[in-house]
Amino acid sequence: MPGQDVAASIVADLAVQILAIGARISDLDARITTTFRAHPQAEIIESLPGMGPILGAELITAAGDLSGYANAGRLASAAGLVPVPRDSGRRTGNLHRPMRYSRKLRRVFYLYASAAMMREGPNRAYYLKKRGQGLKHTQALIALARRRVDVLWALLRDNRLFELDTPAARTA
Repeated sequence: MPGQDVAASIVADLAVQILAIGARISDLDARITTTFRAHPQAEIIESLPGMGPILGAELITAAGDLSGYANAGRLASAAGLVPVPRDSGRRTGNLHRPMRYSRKLRRVFYLYASAAMMREGPNRAYYLKKRGQGLKHTQALIALARRRVDVLWALLRDNRLFELDTPAARTA
């Protein structure tokens, strides 16, 4: 059948192209990982559960110099993780997502929280606690992401790697 021969030839060509694209992606991942690990804060960033070299490189790309933020709140605000008031007259306590924030940075922290929440431990417990409080999945992940920004900031400030046990708990 000539039609089947043509279809088989097309499928074979597409398979070769897909394999070539897969090899190119693997090569790019290796280059990104190598470049990221050369960054002075890479070891600290990668020590966080859920933060790998690709997501860490995306964080550095989206945030730029992390020392340029005065505190964790500023970094979280730049990522759009801090609600802003939308009060009017006597209506107070009305909060919503800010209009001006880095979508790329928010995506990084959202993916980071998603990956961290998948593993058993304090991140998952916090996520489930927020779900138990009635928050939707996305809201609970954003709350976890905001909390993880604080942890990341503290590690960068103190120039130390993430450990599940806090230093105070180990000395007690």
